[in-house]
Amino acid sequence: MAEQHESELQTRVADLESRLAFQDDTIETLNQLVTVQSEQLQLMQHKLQLLGQRLQQLQERSDDNDNNDPAADVPPHY
Repeated sequence: MAEQHESELQTRVADLESRLAFQDDTIETLNQLVTVQSEQLQLMQHKLQLLGQRLQQLQERSDDNDNNDPAADVPPHY
């Protein structure tokens, strides 16, 4: 009876070790994925910042062109 109990414990320990190995692998895979996504997020944030700056420059140019374009001014008699 003691041998059966010991065998059952060994089976349970082996099952737990197997689960632990699987969980370690899953954690490592998820860690790699989070690292890649973090790098992608940083790149997208940088690109968004550049796009925002570019949009601001274009808006400023547009405002400057509207103020300096005599053709845009409608004479009072129109």
